[in-house]
Amino acid sequence: MYRWLLCFRYLRTRYIALASIISVTLGVATLIVVNSVMAGFSAEMHERLHGLASDILIECHLSKGMPDPEAHIDQIMEVVGEDVAGHSASVHVPAMLGIDFNGQLITRHVNFVGLDASTYDQVSQFGRYLLHPDNQKQVSFSLRDGGYAPGRKQFPTSGWDYRRAKAAYEKALEEERQKRNAVFGSQEKPVQGNQPSFQIAAPSELFSETTDCDVAQEFDPSVEQFPGIVLGISTCTTRFRDANNEVQDHYYCRPGDDVRMMFPNASDNAKVINQKFTVVDLYESGMSEYDSTFAFCRLDQLQEFRGMIDPASGVKSVTTIQLKLKEGADLNAVRDALRRRFPADIYAYNIQTWRDMQGPLLAAVRLETTILNILLFLIIAVAGFGILATFFMIVVEKTRDIGTLKALGASGKGVMSIFLSYGLLLGFVGSGAGLVGGLIFVQNINEIAGVIETITGQEVFDPTVYYFNEIPTIIDPFTLTWVMLGAMGIAVIASVLPALRAARMHPVNALRFE
Repeated sequence: MYRWLLCFRYLRTRYIALASIISVTLGVATLIVVNSVMAGFSAEMHERLHGLASDILIECHLSKGMPDPEAHIDQIMEVVGEDVAGHSASVHVPAMLGIDFNGQLITRHVNFVGLDASTYDQVSQFGRYLLHPDNQKQVSFSLRDGGYAPGRKQFPTSGWDYRRAKAAYEKALEEERQKRNAVFGSQEKPVQGNQPSFQIAAPSELFSETTDCDVAQEFDPSVEQFPGIVLGISTCTTRFRDANNEVQDHYYCRPGDDVRMMFPNASDNAKVINQKFTVVDLYESGMSEYDSTFAFCRLDQLQEFRGMIDPASGVKSVTTIQLKLKEGADLNAVRDALRRRFPADIYAYNIQTWRDMQGPLLAAVRLETTILNILLFLIIAVAGFGILATFFMIVVEKTRDIGTLKALGASGKGVMSIFLSYGLLLGFVGSGAGLVGGLIFVQNINEIAGVIETITGQEVFDPTVYYFNEIPTIIDPFTLTWVMLGAMGIAVIASVLPALRAARMHPVNALRFE
C-alpha cells in the first residue's frame, strides 16, 4: 500500500512530472486524432472505389470483345457459383466526349461504359451516386422531367422543362436568322473574279458529322431525345471561386443537353463512330478518377453502335463481366479459381479483384498511415526520456529516503516497484488525459477546422479539391487500446533503469553521509 501512497505523493508534489504527463497527453491525443482522420479518409476512399468497381472483374482485351457472355457466366457459376451473389456484363471502350458550349467545342477523353441497368446495381453502387432521386432507386436512361440534385442550390434547371425551353429559344434564334437573311441576303455583294471564299465552320459543326446511328430528319428536341448518357460530373463541370471567394460549380452541359461521343467500332478495320447522345443524369462519386473519366449508356445501344452483335446468330459480345461475391467470400481464392479456369495463355482475359486494380493507391495510403504513426509515436518516446531523467533526479534526491526504507526492511523489489508504479501512473494519467482530449477533438474536428480557417484565413480542406463537406473520421476501439497501452508501456520502460539503481542501493551507503 505504501508504494501507491508514495506514487501519488510524488505525482502531486513534483511539478516536473507534469511536463512528462503533458508530453504523453499530446502524443496520445495526436495519435488518436491522426488515426481517426486517416481511418475516415481510408474508409471513404474504399467505399467510393468499391462503389463503381465490383468484387471481381473479368476483362477481355480482344478487339471484338468476349462473345456470348451468357455462356461465360454459366462457366463461371460452375466454378465459383456458391460464392457469387450477382453478376453483370458491360462494354468498356475509350471515347472522346464533345460538348458544344457557347459556340465552342469542349473535348474530354473518357472511358465509355455500356451497362445493363437491371443488373449493374447488383454488382456496384452505381445508382446511389446519380443526382436524380428516381435514378438512385432504379437507373433509367430516359430524361426525367426535373427534380435533379434536390437540396443543391447551385444546380441549374435540368430535365425536359429545360430541354423544351432551350429548343424553343434555339428555334426562335433560327427564325430570326432566316428573317435577317431574307432581308439582307439580296444586298450581299457577289464574289469578284476567281477569288476563293472561305467559311469558318462553328466548332459544333466540326464535330457534327452524322452516321447511320443518328436521327437526321424531322427530329424535334422539344419532345424527343437521343440515346441517353450519364456523364461523370467532372467531365462537364469546373469548380472555382467567385469574386466573393465562394466556391461555385460551372456546368458546361446538364441533363437535357445533347453531346457527341466518338469511339471506335469493334471490327478489324476500325472506324470511328460519331454519335449524338442526350445527357439524362450526372454521376458524382467524389472520386476524381471516376467523376472525370467515365460516361455511361445502355449496353444494348453501345453494342449496336459498335457492331458487337452478330447479324447472323444474334450473339452479343461484351468486354467485361463483373461479379459481386457473397459476404465473407475470399476474393483472392475466387480470383485464383477463375484464373485456373481461364488461363492467360489461352484466353486474353485479365481477371482481378477491385483491390488489385487499386493496389498502388491502397498501398500508398497504408504506407502513409504507418509512417505517420511511427513519427507521432516518437512524441511519446520523447516523453519517455523526460520520465527517465525525472526518475534519476528523484533517485538522487531521495537517496536518504530510499536508504531509510531499506533499513526498515523494504526489499529491493519493493523499492523497484515504487518507481515502476510511478512510471505506470504517469503513463496512465497522461494517456487517459490524451484519450479524453483526442476524442473531444475528433468529435468537434469540423468546428475546430472552422475556427482555424477564421483565424488563419486559409481553408483546412479546399472544397475545390476535396469533394466532401465535412472531414470524415472513424474512431477505432482497437487503435485507442494500442495507443493507450503503448504510451503506458513507454512510461514503464523509461522508469526501469532508475528503479534498478534504487533497488541496488545499499542502505549503509545511502545513510553514510546523513
